[in-house]
Amino acid sequence: MPRPLARVLTLLELLQSGGLRTVSELADRLNVDERTVRRYAQQLVDLDVPVESVRGRHGGYRLAPGYRMPPLMLSDDEALAVLLGLVAARRSGLTATTVTASETATAKIRRVLPERLRRRLDAVIGSLAFTDPPGNTGAAPDPAVLLPVADAVHHHRPISIRYTAGDGRSSERTLHPYGLVAHSGKWYVTAADLPAGDDRTFRLDRITGVRTLPGSFRPPAGIDPAERVLTKLATVPYRHEVILRVQGTAEQIRAGLPAGVAVVTDLPAAAATDGEPLGGETLKGEAPGGEASAREAPAGEGPGDEGPGGDASAAERWCRVDMRVERLAWLPAVLASLDRPFVIEQPDELRDLVTAFAERLANSARSRPGS
Repeated sequence: MPRPLARVLTLLELLQSGGLRTVSELADRLNVDERTVRRYAQQLVDLDVPVESVRGRHGGYRLAPGYRMPPLMLSDDEALAVLLGLVAARRSGLTATTVTASETATAKIRRVLPERLRRRLDAVIGSLAFTDPPGNTGAAPDPAVLLPVADAVHHHRPISIRYTAGDGRSSERTLHPYGLVAHSGKWYVTAADLPAGDDRTFRLDRITGVRTLPGSFRPPAGIDPAERVLTKLATVPYRHEVILRVQGTAEQIRAGLPAGVAVVTDLPAAAATDGEPLGGETLKGEAPGGEASAREAPAGEGPGDEGPGGDASAAERWCRVDMRVERLAWLPAVLASLDRPFVIEQPDELRDLVTAFAERLANSARSRPGS
């Protein structure tokens, strides 16, 4: 590549990094005089790159926001990051575009890469394997919905939407949106639903039209939109209502449960310890019939014990766990994986399932090869 052309492209790369660059700074970076910098800037303008000149003592050059995107110049690391990001987003279902748009964007970036770099990136992508199954890409929101909703969230503007609920009913809603959340391949907006007079969560793929309304609003203080979405998902009225008490901190318990399936709240010390536990004995470390568990944790290593990185207070703290689930069969294994004392308050059917699961574990632990 001719040296002057390489310097022009380097100037474009410097301007694309953002902000205002002084002429003296650019001259120093390009190892040319200031007059040559001005000539290079004019060459970019002649190529329809929106370079803006700022006069004055602290003036210089910057890229003006224009209708046309300037050419991208990516380093090897940046190109790898962009392509892997597109592949990972498409794989996980976390994409705000159609699969076709993601694939064409990948193809366009690959097409302008040098052959050496393209072969190396193709080798990475072709060799990459995923342990998780592909995500559901059917819930990608329309950019015509996502962009105005995001703008309304950012600038605190009310919006009117056309929404189709899960049962197929359509309605017009006026919202004060204050959060945008991506979870498990789906996008949600948290908002105050003015006609209903309540805070609600809406899936963006079920919104078919967005209109920004005049005015502005003050978003609620101290609310985490992601936590609000997880709480809403955990309280969907499925068939079974499950109430547990689990020993440990809320943070420890949430870390052992799938996101979005449970509401975990700290219990006061009196509420956690007063009286007999509802639903019978606490289940931990004992197999049916009073036999010891297959393995006892050494002192200082059990859940809640004070040990390396442990928290002695966790052994005295309990939390209430509320869940709404369609099936109970998967819960015993999850509760066992928590490895913490717990009490089942309801339903009784879950207690029977946990007992049967414990018996199967105990029988398997006692079995020996050839017996």
